[in-house]
Amino acid sequence: MSIIFRLDRVMADRKISLNELAKRIQLTDSNLSIFKTGKAKAVRVATLDALCRELGCQPGDLLEYHPDEKNTHE
Repeated sequence: MSIIFRLDRVMADRKISLNELAKRIQLTDSNLSIFKTGKAKAVRVATLDALCRELGCQPGDLLEYHPDEKNTHE
């Protein structure tokens, strides 16, 4: 996948635990963990909005694009 989730880095910078953040955005620990570990296949805009609100960041702080070699055109 070309999109990389950087929630773990932002959480470490803000010194917030998975449990505390999940509680603040009203998401289960297991669902937030899927996003944090980069295993998510999709993210709801409402979830992204809540994460940005609680972490004081922009969506671009949480998501990064790295093209796959197989997806690049020559």
